[in-house]
Amino acid sequence: MDRARVLTGTCSYRTCMEPTGELRDYEPLHPKGFDWRGLAGRIWAPIGLVLGLVLKFGFAFAKFASIFVAVGGYALIWGWQFGIGFVLLILVHEMGHYLEARRQGLNPALPIFIPFLGAFVAIRGERLNPWQHAWIALAGPLVGSAGAAAVWGAGEASHSQLLQALGYTGFFLNLFNLVPIGFLDGGQIWRSLHYLRLGGAPRRAALVGAVYGSLAVLLVAGMFAAHVAQSRL
Repeated sequence: MDRARVLTGTCSYRTCMEPTGELRDYEPLHPKGFDWRGLAGRIWAPIGLVLGLVLKFGFAFAKFASIFVAVGGYALIWGWQFGIGFVLLILVHEMGHYLEARRQGLNPALPIFIPFLGAFVAIRGERLNPWQHAWIALAGPLVGSAGAAAVWGAGEASHSQLLQALGYTGFFLNLFNLVPIGFLDGGQIWRSLHYLRLGGAPRRAALVGAVYGSLAVLLVAGMFAAHVAQSRL
């Protein structure tokens, strides 16, 4: 190969890479570093397996798998039995939203759990009026309170302090969700109630307000009845 052509850059990549003499019958030794490609392959393999399961069985796999992630997070603090019970109480609450949305003919997503923060049910692509929105928001605390009452009743019948404590926690959880703050159920209920009044539906607004207030009173009473001192756990 003409050395002047290579130095002046007048030859193409293919021309410059063509051998000019006989090929060596051996390969030169090259120092080998850390096998980053192999490490990446070992790390990616389990991730690819999970992604494959999600693609094959749908997003329901990932959503229900998040329940077990949440159980693990809560169990680190309160123990596995309380952790499982607490997450199930949240699931019952969220299923109230889900079932009410389905009853109204909507297409809600399955509950998604966020460890240490709770869970939520997404309703995509739907335009809800204040009446629909109010009952979907109320359905979570209503069904969740019924679930907490059932757990507390089972604890009273079996003298299980664990179930009694879970019942108390369920009452508190649903009462907290009724606080009239924007991102909580209570905030959505009060916003819907306000729109119903402005929209000329005072009777519907009064009904929503009555259910909201009655439920809050019952939850406070349930907390007093189900309270278990920390020293008894």
